Amino acid sequence: MKIVLASIIFLFSHMDNLEAQTRWNSVSSNITFIIKNAGLSVSGKFSGFESKLNFYPDHLASSTILASVDANSINTNLDLRDKHLKKEEYFDVAKYPKIEMSSVSFEKLTEGYFKGKFKLTIKKTSKEVNIPFYYSESKGTAQLRGSISIDRRDFKVGGNSWTLSDSVKISILVNATK
Repeated sequence: MKIVLASIIFLFSHMDNLEAQTRWNSVSSNITFIIKNAGLSVSGKFSGFESKLNFYPDHLASSTILASVDANSINTNLDLRDKHLKKEEYFDVAKYPKIEMSSVSFEKLTEGYFKGKFKLTIKKTSKEVNIPFYYSESKGTAQLRGSISIDRRDFKVGGNSWTLSDSVKISILVNATK
């Protein structure tokens, strides 16, 4: 009985130590996208990034990432277009103010490179997506950098436009500290 109790205490103390060592607070982010519209590339960004980053490169099964951006913060440097993108046909920000992402699992690819399986939710539609990313850590700071292409129609964004590309490239950069 003493051995079981000692083992449980050891496991809990080890988990607390693991979490304390590698819990990150995001200090800056850059969430950008690019899509073709009528043959022209349109780029934009989101702000209002919030996250809970518990990433352990040597303990991927214990890692979690929860993140969201403010859908109303969409910025393509053209106010008229931004207002249009906030409407029901696109992001419907009045009903769905957040775009959310939560980790499902992680896999190490090579040194510093990982692949995360995430549940991405846009306009209450959730899909699992794989996001390859680079992770670096130095002197109490960390950076996560990745990109993915998604089909906007999977999330009911933009309807059946024949001028708007279906593929959207999203790039994510997060800087964090302990």
